[in-house]
Amino acid sequence: MKKIWNGWLRESVFLYCVFYTVVTILNSVLYLTQGIRNDPNGNWHELTRAIVVLIGIVAYEMAKNLPIKNMLLRAVVIYIPTMALTLGFVWLNQFIEPLAESAYRDILINYTGLYLTVSLIVALRQYLKKKKNDKV
Repeated sequence: MKKIWNGWLRESVFLYCVFYTVVTILNSVLYLTQGIRNDPNGNWHELTRAIVVLIGIVAYEMAKNLPIKNMLLRAVVIYIPTMALTLGFVWLNQFIEPLAESAYRDILINYTGLYLTVSLIVALRQYLKKKKNDKV
């Protein structure tokens, strides 16, 4: 268990906490700038956000560890199933509470933004690693 924790799990938990916190704060700021003091969607919305962020972190781990050399192909191979999983999760939510008219558009924009952020982190990390190896 310690090997798993020191390997990929610690970084994933850290990233999950950071992304969830940032997304939650941004959501709260957006509501406050619109004059809404309380999240009208309540606790279920928080759990939904937590699962969507988890899907994004899984995509990050896949991007780091999937053995596809072509970065663009790897990004597409990861984005399509994780976006489908996210849309499927939103679809399942309609059985718990009514979806907003813009639910699918909102998740498409939010998940794609998270995915692009994660992809840029991975690309930057690989670039810096390559640059470091080239110097040595």
